Amino acid sequence: MKRMFNAPARWAVPVLALMLAAVTPLAGPAVAEAQVEEVLKQERRGLIGVKGGLLDRLFNPKKAPAKIDYSRSFVDGLPKAKGDEEWACLAEALYFEARGESVKGQFAVAEVILNRVDSARFPDTVCGVINQGTGRKYQCQFTYTCDGHKEVVREPEAFDRVAKVAQLMINGAPRALTDNATYYHTKAVRPSWSRKFARTTTIGVHHFYRHPTEVSMK
Repeated sequence: MKRMFNAPARWAVPVLALMLAAVTPLAGPAVAEAQVEEVLKQERRGLIGVKGGLLDRLFNPKKAPAKIDYSRSFVDGLPKAKGDEEWACLAEALYFEARGESVKGQFAVAEVILNRVDSARFPDTVCGVINQGTGRKYQCQFTYTCDGHKEVVREPEAFDRVAKVAQLMINGAPRALTDNATYYHTKAVRPSWSRKFARTTTIGVHHFYRHPTEVSMK
């Protein structure tokens, strides 16, 4: 089931606090308990409608730096990355989709994937977004998942770098590069949809786009 509650997840806890504060202070215990129970029911209905990926990042105790230096030296200076399945999926996608790009280009591709997780148009998880359409040759969203070739990491240094980028993005690094883009393609091709979507930026060999109904974050 897709989104039923449109308020951003970061509002969930403050909204709950305000609602609890509105409980009649002079009411008897039974009335107050009933009011609190109703407040919690409303909050639960709201949270059910928020996508799981948003909640994970909201309550994730690990935080990425508020400011990112999109340089190889900055990323290479970070500790070796590790994480869960979602991190592994994102790291793999960045390796096969963007390892030849600049660090800035790798962050931009990661933004697109996470923007898709947050969009009602795509699956709710990083792995779901990346593997959407896999199994149908050349019908998938990310070519490396359905091109018929086995995915083998042959450049460990490049993988270590994109793995760090993936960890930063999973942990909430700012998405400041693509203006909420959910699509991209290389300059070597021109898919039909690119004429209908809003191009938000170009970084390296990739053009980035936002669906006409998606809202700019600027």
